[in-house]
Amino acid sequence: MRFIFKTDYAQDINLAKHGGHVFWYSALVLLLVAAPWLLTEYSLAQLNLVLIYAIAGLGLMLLAGFTGQFSLGHAAFLGVGAYAQAYFTNAGVPFVVSLALSGTLSALMGIVVGLPALRLKGIYLGMATLSFGFIIEEVFARWESVTGGNAGKAVGVIKMAGYELGSGQGFYFVCLTVTVLCTLGILNLLRSPTGRAFVAIRDSEISAQSMGIHLAYYKTLSFSISAALAGMAGALYAHNLRFISPDQFNLLQSIDLLLMIVIGGLGSVHGVFLGAIFLIILPQGISMGKEFLPEFIGQAPGLKSVIYGSVLIAFVLFEPMGLYGRWLKVRTYLQMFPFYRKGMFKRQKSFQKSDRLK
Repeated sequence: MRFIFKTDYAQDINLAKHGGHVFWYSALVLLLVAAPWLLTEYSLAQLNLVLIYAIAGLGLMLLAGFTGQFSLGHAAFLGVGAYAQAYFTNAGVPFVVSLALSGTLSALMGIVVGLPALRLKGIYLGMATLSFGFIIEEVFARWESVTGGNAGKAVGVIKMAGYELGSGQGFYFVCLTVTVLCTLGILNLLRSPTGRAFVAIRDSEISAQSMGIHLAYYKTLSFSISAALAGMAGALYAHNLRFISPDQFNLLQSIDLLLMIVIGGLGSVHGVFLGAIFLIILPQGISMGKEFLPEFIGQAPGLKSVIYGSVLIAFVLFEPMGLYGRWLKVRTYLQMFPFYRKGMFKRQKSFQKSDRLK
């Protein structure tokens, strides 16, 4: 019994469950480190966007996927972080300090939203966060002395140890470092008592409350951490674009973030990265596909929105677990071949369909 206890404890304190995880994640890290020398400048810029969206997605996944709170105004937190970073950077504040301040300000805004939203659920919580997004967007447009208004605001380059990391390899490694740290932080949070409280609230608020979990505290904490991650992503987003304006943080941006975690797979950290890759690749795929469509379809206004909506509906109906859920099924098939049974996931699908009717 003593040996079993030690084994379980060792597995509990290690993020990698077995040697295969160590090998493949180490290979992935090496590949990411070598990416600036393997990719073109354009591809590296797209990879920067994937990392930035992944940081914001980690926050939204914590809120929606692990705590069960619905948000349609997450672009507002992204914007708070972006404008705060622009202000502090232009004022000469060091990057590490300004990044921390941007995340802190966004976290405070998350508390402001989280407290009034404690009594709201489902679509009503979505409407509240949507209204918050509209308010913040209007503040960005009207507070011209700080944000520059509709004319926008230029953002200075990152300066660290006397070096300017405006673009290219330097900025990529900054994004990669912040992404890795945020990912490790979320993974450790989810296996802590706090993370388990979040999951308990998602599964059943009544059951969580009966176990002594303080709903108001943990819901507000989830909003705060989620907003902080979105704020740090916004800070990097501002440096990536070098120019920000209020229309970059509107409802469409919030929908993009929500689309990312739903398609990637709700309740999965891996799904955040798969969704971020999909979100960056999809517009390019649409642009390339227009050449093969009839002109009246390819040049039609709103084609991108129609495709986005169709993709989201298709995933919700046919693959609720997203891209990561599909990968789990493919992996299971490969592991069990040739003993795989076609109806293995039938029970799972029937549960998910019944769950959507609640």
